[in-house]
Amino acid sequence: MDAANRRTFLKAASATTAALVAAPAVQAKSANEQVIVATIGCGGQGTAHVRSLLGLKDAKLAYVCDVDQQRLAKAAEMAPNAKAVNDLRRVLDDKHVDAVTIATPDHWHATAGLLALEAGKHAYVEKPCSHNVREGRLLLNKAREKNLKVQHGTQSRSSEGIANAVKMLDDGIIGDVLVAKSWNWQLRRDIGHAKPAEAPDSIDYDMWVGPAEWLPYQSNRLHYNWHWWHNFGCGGIGNDGIHDLDYTLWGLGVESHPAKVSASGGKYFFDDDQEFPDTQQVSFEYPDEKSGRSKMLIYEQRLWSTTYPHNVDSGAEFYGTKGMMFLSKRGKITIRGERNREIKQRPKGQIGGSVASHQQNWIDCIRSGETPRADIEIAHRTATAVHLGNIATRIGGHLEFDGEREQITNNEQANSLLARRYREGHWAAPKV
Repeated sequence: MDAANRRTFLKAASATTAALVAAPAVQAKSANEQVIVATIGCGGQGTAHVRSLLGLKDAKLAYVCDVDQQRLAKAAEMAPNAKAVNDLRRVLDDKHVDAVTIATPDHWHATAGLLALEAGKHAYVEKPCSHNVREGRLLLNKAREKNLKVQHGTQSRSSEGIANAVKMLDDGIIGDVLVAKSWNWQLRRDIGHAKPAEAPDSIDYDMWVGPAEWLPYQSNRLHYNWHWWHNFGCGGIGNDGIHDLDYTLWGLGVESHPAKVSASGGKYFFDDDQEFPDTQQVSFEYPDEKSGRSKMLIYEQRLWSTTYPHNVDSGAEFYGTKGMMFLSKRGKITIRGERNREIKQRPKGQIGGSVASHQQNWIDCIRSGETPRADIEIAHRTATAVHLGNIATRIGGHLEFDGEREQITNNEQANSLLARRYREGHWAAPKV
């Protein structure tokens, strides 16, 4: 990030508090009014959005939108009463639409979210909420400026069981939690090697790339495989790992950015075009304002193994001064006291969230004016951990992070990766 952009970025960040005071009140929907919603992006997760919204009595799905004609047709078949469009501007221009859900590739998450907020629409943004740290800050600032509700697609925040497990940690069931570990282990498929080619007629590839730097169409870059390209995705930690990072941070009880990040890893298994690591270990050190001590979070990723810890592909372990807790969104929990004494107490409610319950919370907050469970401020902190973990792994070392200024202070190359370049003059590029 150059000096001029950094000054603008910091000025925008410092404006957040003022925006909270100055933001105009948004009129909540009345008790008998439905929230008019559009879904942007109709791939695998977008289909889950469509299915969820069709089942929520307080929401009405008015649009489905995708640049892939085949995916759009499938979504239109699921939601025959919704308008099917291939340009998100059609949705944003419709003043009857109150809110949008965004299930696009990562490089469109914050940029589409910013456009939606500017158009006066609430947003449900899939994880991670941003492609880089700068975008997350812009999205947070814009949400506060416009006084609109932004929910992050980390559904565990709407799990009663996980929420109550976190409360047990807060209440001291294992003492003071000082260290936590989360993991994402699974066997991913090889995406092979491919060369640039003509995009299929059924896809508006120019719109798909959007404001990101231009790369020609390549068969292994689209439809889920975009996760593994720096220009479009955020790797395994930003895809599945972020879910576990999110409730691990929640249980660890930290509400700030990390001060130190160390990482190592790379492509140990795959020999294909993927740019992100298949093996990754990241250590985050967080300042704890309550105790004055630091806390540590360790993230482990192996995308070539099915020999899981606790026989589960993703989860978290919390280590306290008087015991430990293992918790997984897959519905598992184990609690042990000192010297591994079993603690049989269990949290009330089902462990593991759903898209429907999470979107219902967002709809409820649009109607009531309350804050969503995975509010954009929480989302930005979690996504920032993802981005810093990826940067530290990519640089191969240790980062010092100034959480107030959101700057890496010990490595200018790493600091430059907190933001990105956009296609010059593109209509969806953030205006900063």
